[in-house]
Amino acid sequence: MIRKAILDDVTAIHALLQFYSKKGELLARPLSKIYDHLRDFWVFIDPQKDKVVGCCALQFCWEHLAEIRSLAVDPAFTGQGIGTLMTERAIQEAFYFKIKDLFTLTYRPGFFQRFEFSTIDKNELPIKVWSDCISCVHFPNCDEVAMLKKL
Repeated sequence: MIRKAILDDVTAIHALLQFYSKKGELLARPLSKIYDHLRDFWVFIDPQKDKVVGCCALQFCWEHLAEIRSLAVDPAFTGQGIGTLMTERAIQEAFYFKIKDLFTLTYRPGFFQRFEFSTIDKNELPIKVWSDCISCVHFPNCDEVAMLKKL
C-alpha cells in the first residue's frame, strides 16, 4: 500500500535513508529536513506488519521543475517492485502538479531509464538544485548520474 507520509513515518524514513547513505548510495537527510519536507514523501507500507518498507519524495525545485529523491526500499523487500511503484506514484504526482521537467540524481541510471529518463549533463540543472550537495560525502566530486524526463 502506498500513501502520503505522516508524522509517525519520519523515523522509519530516516532509518531507510541512513541505511543507504552509509553505503554511499544516496544523500543522508537529517530528521529536521524530513520533517520540513514530509509532504514531499510517499511511503510503501507492508500490510502484514504495518511498517514503512519504502519511501520516495517528489521535491519541487523551480517553476515546472521537480526532483525524484530519497527513493529507498528496505533491503528485505527489494526485488518486489516497490521501487517501481514508488517511482510511478512520484511521476503521477508530477503530472498532477503540471511539472514539465522531472529529474533525478542517481547511482542506478538503468532503473530510471525504464521510466524514460535520459542522462543529461549536471550543468543543465539550475544552480538551486545543488543546495543540498554541500552535505554530501562526495562533495565536490559528485559521481551521481543526472537524468531528466520531459513530461
